[in-house]
Amino acid sequence: MELTALKTTSKRIDILNAMNIYSMEDILYYFPYRYDIIEESYDDHHMIIEATVMTQPKIFFKGKMSRMSFKVVDRYGSNYQVAIFNRHYLRAHLKPSSIITIIGKCQNNKITASDIKIKPLKEIAGIHPVYSLKEGMTQKSFLQYVKKAYQLLKDNLITEVPEEYIIRHHLIHKDIAIYHFHFPENENDIKQSLKYLKYEEFLRFQLTMQLSKLHRYSQNGHAKNVDLDTLQAFIMQLPFKLTHDQSIAVKEIVNDLRKPQMMYRFLQGDVGSGKTVVGAIALYANYLAGYQGALMAPTEILASQHYQTLSKFFKNTKVKVSLLTGSLIIKEKNNIYEELSKGQINIIIGTHALFQKKVNYHHLGLVITDEQHRFGVEQRKALKNKGQQVDFLIMSATPIPRTLAIALYGDMDVSTIKSKPAGRQKVETKFIESSSMKPILKHLKSYLASGGQCYVICPLVDESDKLEVRNVTQISEAMRSYFKEQYQVGLLHGQLKDEEKENIMQQFVDNKIQILVSTTVVEVGVDVKNANMMIIYNAERFGMSQLHQLRGRIGRGNQKAYCYLMSNQASDEAKERLHYLEDNQDGFDISMYDLKVRGPGEVLGERQSGLPSFLVGDVIKDYNILEIAKDDASAMIMAYQNQKMYAYTIERILEKLKENNEYVD
Repeated sequence: MELTALKTTSKRIDILNAMNIYSMEDILYYFPYRYDIIEESYDDHHMIIEATVMTQPKIFFKGKMSRMSFKVVDRYGSNYQVAIFNRHYLRAHLKPSSIITIIGKCQNNKITASDIKIKPLKEIAGIHPVYSLKEGMTQKSFLQYVKKAYQLLKDNLITEVPEEYIIRHHLIHKDIAIYHFHFPENENDIKQSLKYLKYEEFLRFQLTMQLSKLHRYSQNGHAKNVDLDTLQAFIMQLPFKLTHDQSIAVKEIVNDLRKPQMMYRFLQGDVGSGKTVVGAIALYANYLAGYQGALMAPTEILASQHYQTLSKFFKNTKVKVSLLTGSLIIKEKNNIYEELSKGQINIIIGTHALFQKKVNYHHLGLVITDEQHRFGVEQRKALKNKGQQVDFLIMSATPIPRTLAIALYGDMDVSTIKSKPAGRQKVETKFIESSSMKPILKHLKSYLASGGQCYVICPLVDESDKLEVRNVTQISEAMRSYFKEQYQVGLLHGQLKDEEKENIMQQFVDNKIQILVSTTVVEVGVDVKNANMMIIYNAERFGMSQLHQLRGRIGRGNQKAYCYLMSNQASDEAKERLHYLEDNQDGFDISMYDLKVRGPGEVLGERQSGLPSFLVGDVIKDYNILEIAKDDASAMIMAYQNQKMYAYTIERILEKLKENNEYVD
């Protein structure tokens, strides 16, 4: 139903559109982010009292700011001096003897008010929803719109959860849940509403994931004929022995390739756990079956590194590996396009350039993405057009517990690498409460004198923020000035052209640069074994998983590694996180801690990167509901397949999947 049903102004509709509200249904599902409970309170930090105005308010202006003050007496006879800022327009309503409600903080009978209601407390007492609104929209106006939307749509609010599960889980119905969420009479109304709404969206999500997976399994794929003896011989000649977890992951992937269904597998592992070699083995198995493989990396630096690594792995085989990135000259690109289309390239490594329209594959069989984000629908469409029934392997370096991964990524099979290869060093991590390098300068100088290389990381505030460049430039210039010609200092940040980044990174790899001052562009995958010290400025600005990713760039050889987390602006909560990193090296534990502190959206990425965006559910705090919904979804699908039960709910989801092209054919 369109917003014109509100019978409001076009300006108000524009404001609603700016809030991503385009229909009456959108209004109903625009939920409050908190509730204000208004009841009499004499807590000094959150005082809510009913009082009588005793004096005419006085107003003082300073520039555009105003301060209004007056005296009141509460119903117990206590006197207060009240001050409120930038509310001088209330003066006309604050006449002596008028009864008002004051909300604010109090010290020595002086109240600094945050709000004043020109009504007695009994008229406004209760639970009040608070919405995130744009300028020009008041809480009162928006609540009126919610009321209107509910009146118009309440008869169409069909409970998607089958009655059997409503009874089993003691849930209220959908229409009641939505009404009570917007208009609660007590805290239990909110609790029961949340219980239904969280379960419903988790159940819908699980049904969507599992139906998508079932559809994929039902499709005819290509069972790849992999020569297992030759594959095993390749594994045996690698310069290291696979860990137990790597071996299991390889077995799971190869089994998938040999099945007549398309593989859609999620491979997660901690920093340095050896996901790349598992990917290389998968690509070789795919090659042995007569197919081309593609490995996509998020940056050119990482793509180039993968190219070098895989070239070494395959140097004693007939596999031809090539690199395709945006910075190649047209002639080089055209040569690669031609060789790919003729099947002369067996494995291609690159960035998103791999799936441009000009790129045609002779016989593409496997696509691997080495990034923590899953594919969006459009990317899947682009990949689908490059081959038929292409197998997918998505690698993630932000590990989460396997049970949570299975619940979250229900449309994929999950492989997990927890153990690290032998020889990986523990990184000695220390939180330094300072913005100056002075406390660690002595150690840095002795470390550099021993022949080591060092990363110095500055926070990236925003992808296009020029402040990022000024920060790293300032620090790199200070280090050049301090070390003079003794050591070479490099500068790396997102504003540089790809060629410049590649050149600087290569100089660091070749030890022509000893100190690399950089933003987080080095976060993923870059491997310089001689660089075993990292200094991170403003560490409080990073999430724990990101700090762990950065720290994973060092300690990759057999040398002792040191990571210094610098911050003189950290809050108590941030200090606790940084101290946690001092004592913990397990990426799974760190990621789980980070998920609890910052939430899944911040850690794993929002909807565009594959993580479902839930309106009310939280995959960490509400994990028990997610697990119940997962089991219920499985039971519902089985009952639908056998007896056509729950047809209304399941067929609606199937229809939506087809509309959105969510099936990975």
